[in-house]
Amino acid sequence: MAFKMHEIRELIRLIDASKIDEFEIDNEGAKITIRKSVGCTQVVVPAQETHPVQPVAAAAPVVPPTPTAAPAAPVAPTAPAAPATPVPSEESDANFHKIVSPMVGTFYRAPAPDADPYVKEGDTVDEKTVVCIVEAMKLMNEIEAEVRGTIVKVLVENGQLVEYGQPLFLVKTS
Repeated sequence: MAFKMHEIRELIRLIDASKIDEFEIDNEGAKITIRKSVGCTQVVVPAQETHPVQPVAAAAPVVPPTPTAAPAAPVAPTAPAAPATPVPSEESDANFHKIVSPMVGTFYRAPAPDADPYVKEGDTVDEKTVVCIVEAMKLMNEIEAEVRGTIVKVLVENGQLVEYGQPLFLVKTS
């Protein structure tokens, strides 16, 4: 019996929330192995029993930045460089609802390459409005807004790989 997508998502959520580093389940020939490493979760599902285990969705490990040594002598102050593009502050993001990806997959703004996007910045949405698709394991999963409000910002590019829990949209709730 194959695993259903919602079952895999729930397993990933439970493992992410726990202190378990590796989990393996075999259900009537269908086998899933979930391994956690620094900053990511890897889910491995074999294509068929006769084939070796192939990663289905693997996130690149997050490497923490290496600390740099402080300069021994004081450095003369320089004029601050102007940022190339304005970056929204964390405080402004905290005032908005974030629509997040419920799974690892590929983000699509529209139902087809030649179609208009589901939503654009400034569009009004309600709880049942489909805002995008996340493709996972060749399944197209429609993502709903789950809140009433206005799309303030699209945080992901079309065709970009997204992680579980990654913010996709900022919504000003009404």
